[in-house]
Amino acid sequence: MKRKIDFLIVALFAVVLFASCERVAPNYAGVLMENYGKQGKEDFKIVSGKVSTWELGTELFQVPLFDQRGEFAEAVTLKAADNTEFKARPTYSYKVIKNRAIDVVFDNKHIGRGSDFMSSLEDNILEPRIYDLIKEESRKHKTDSLMADGGSLVFEKRLEQIVDKEFEKRGLQLLTFSAQLEFSDKVREKIDSRNEVNTNISVLDQQIEEQKKRNELEQLKTEQALIQSRGLTKEILYKQFIDKWDGTSPLYGIAPEFLKITK
Repeated sequence: MKRKIDFLIVALFAVVLFASCERVAPNYAGVLMENYGKQGKEDFKIVSGKVSTWELGTELFQVPLFDQRGEFAEAVTLKAADNTEFKARPTYSYKVIKNRAIDVVFDNKHIGRGSDFMSSLEDNILEPRIYDLIKEESRKHKTDSLMADGGSLVFEKRLEQIVDKEFEKRGLQLLTFSAQLEFSDKVREKIDSRNEVNTNISVLDQQIEEQKKRNELEQLKTEQALIQSRGLTKEILYKQFIDKWDGTSPLYGIAPEFLKITK
């Protein structure tokens, strides 16, 4: 009877021990926490293969090393520098930097476990931080600049750089980022109307400048004619006439007065 009991105990212990072993999945980084993590990062280490987790305070985190994709479930409302409201629905992709897997687990172990770990990281850490960053950056841009040709791309590129630095601090590599700005029809009509007015003003300014140049040209022509008329005395006209007359051709009624008198 005792042998049966001992056998059952050993068998039960073996089952428990076997059940307390986990295998790190392919393309995952295994991060083992021991002693409830009381000693900080000293209680965390990278593991692979089959890992025993039967001891109290021991837990295995499996961190995916392949690309992760996230997107905001709902559009967020932002305000531009001119206090105009618009919306954004950011999408992004990233992956865990392999040699930073311990940092990722240590900094975020309190928000989720198992397969929910990465989604909890996105919902509770990454997306709230992205929202703060995009909200802060949007205040630096006016609506018309955001809606101008290439304006939203400049805004998104700037955001991507900011988010990239934030992810890197958290042990993550940002792969892609898009803010996907959305403007209401009312805002679009307002900007279109403003652009039309600015275009008309620009055309008028060009026409005014052109007319100024025409007026200046006419004034110069008038002044030149006055200068020439003042310089053409009767004696100069007589000399020019004589220089061109061959001395023999009949003058008839076109001869200068002094020649008629001489004749």
